[in-house]
Amino acid sequence: MTAWILVGGRLVSTPALRALPRPAVVVAADGGARHAGVLGVTVEAWVGDFDSSAGLELDAPREVHPAAKDETDAELAVRVALKRGAHEVVIVGAFGGRFDHTAALTLGALRLARDAHAGVTLTSGDEWAWPLLPGPALTLDLPPGTTLSVIAASDLGGLSLSGVRWPLSGADVPLGSGWTVSNETRGGPVTASLRSGWALVTALTGDFPAA
Repeated sequence: MTAWILVGGRLVSTPALRALPRPAVVVAADGGARHAGVLGVTVEAWVGDFDSSAGLELDAPREVHPAAKDETDAELAVRVALKRGAHEVVIVGAFGGRFDHTAALTLGALRLARDAHAGVTLTSGDEWAWPLLPGPALTLDLPPGTTLSVIAASDLGGLSLSGVRWPLSGADVPLGSGWTVSNETRGGPVTASLRSGWALVTALTGDFPAA
């Protein structure tokens, strides 16, 4: 089951965003509920401390939490989706807001993929990211000329990357390296795999269907 988590960052209505399969459940994290109208979806649960949704009217059940809490509204929304049986999570509105929230979202996506074995996509319509962990290769269907990067969240061992201008085979990439930033797709499937470490694969374009 696929869940969309609506969060409060930027959202651009692109062909890629509109091509996403419709979700089984939609959970809004506080001000992220503003995206529901653009997306044409019904919110089944609205979660958060509601400090960023002033003036927003939405006919959805609320789960209200105090502002002084140990989790972000996005984390609370993801928890609701998992309890409802989601095994694929698309976090919509993930980029272009506060940097601290974006950083927490992206690192949280890695943890979610690792601990809950969930498929995770982060998007703002024109910007996308997917966790890359050791195990099965990540395969993405991207058009030629897409700017693609692999961002190391730890030291990486055995990074392999194909379908790009500068492929890699079993490369070791240290944390903080810019080596794998701003690659370019050649058309057809892109595959990425790791022997060890955590990374995010990012794409800067709106004109492709999500894998």
